Amino acid sequence: MRIGVLTGGGDCPGLNAVIRAIVRKGVQDHGHDFIGFKDGWRGPLHGSAVPLGIPAVRGILPRGGTILGSSRTNPFKEPDGVRRITENLAEHGVDALIAIGGEDTLGVAARIGGEYGVRCVGVPKTIDNDLSATDYTFGFDTAVNIATEAIDRLHTTAESHMRVLVVEVMGRHAGWIALHSGLAGGANVILVPEVRFDVDEVCGWVTSRFRASYAPIVVVAEGAMPQDGDLVLKNAATPLDSFGHVRLSGVGEWLAKEIESRTGKEARTTVLGHVQRGGTPSAFDRWLATRFGLHAISAVHEGDFGAMVALRGADIVRVPLADATARLKTVPLALYEEAKTFFG
Repeated sequence: MRIGVLTGGGDCPGLNAVIRAIVRKGVQDHGHDFIGFKDGWRGPLHGSAVPLGIPAVRGILPRGGTILGSSRTNPFKEPDGVRRITENLAEHGVDALIAIGGEDTLGVAARIGGEYGVRCVGVPKTIDNDLSATDYTFGFDTAVNIATEAIDRLHTTAESHMRVLVVEVMGRHAGWIALHSGLAGGANVILVPEVRFDVDEVCGWVTSRFRASYAPIVVVAEGAMPQDGDLVLKNAATPLDSFGHVRLSGVGEWLAKEIESRTGKEARTTVLGHVQRGGTPSAFDRWLATRFGLHAISAVHEGDFGAMVALRGADIVRVPLADATARLKTVPLALYEEAKTFFG
């Protein structure tokens, strides 16, 4: 078989480990041929592809980003997008396609496979850990480690100046990164999109922390919202992407100003942003991404199209692509209540 591979959406530590595992197992065990489509769904849309053999994947296991490039291209928003993709796949002699991505990339794979017969297998990727059909996505562990290290470093400068430090982390509409890094980093307040926050209550926790002669660290997810408001955006005029998503960020700066004005304590903001998704993947993400790649090529070889590989406990299983993208996996209230033990 000739198998196409693409990586879509935001870049993520571990993408190259998946590509490496797919190609190594596919060539060595099954004799398949591979072609890499460049820049997510933009590759098959424009017919932009490169040969993908074992020499191309040597040495890429510890590298961040993706050797194939990525984009947030939505072929269903492009003129004759699906027709162009099917024609380009046929022109390149592609028998099956492995799509590595998050909610949007895999949503396209599910639809293009279900409605137009393109033979797809999905691999879940997102630092946000918000795909419902898998326990974890690769990239998440690296993002949490990076955020935790940043929080660790900020504790000393917060205490040196006795000021509030607000740390804004990624996650879009799920608070997994904020919860895990905030708890691991000893934050005094953690704010997630799943639970609207009361600014006065946050200020109460901050004041309580100062009374104990310590400087507070507040971790806030970019999609967290105040009780009496909506999403706080740095630039509300920013256009939506091709999947209808607004560019999040701004709640950290807004919250720091609110805390400073209400408590009289100096407050500063650190927005970690894209540093969370860059650089060398953690050992766990390399392990998980490699296993996903091995099982994805097995699914293709066995003709199990329309499936996505997923982590359940310690096992890699297959689930329908449609189930994987049906809803977001968000932080359960019980987990958030556990973290509140350390607030204030």
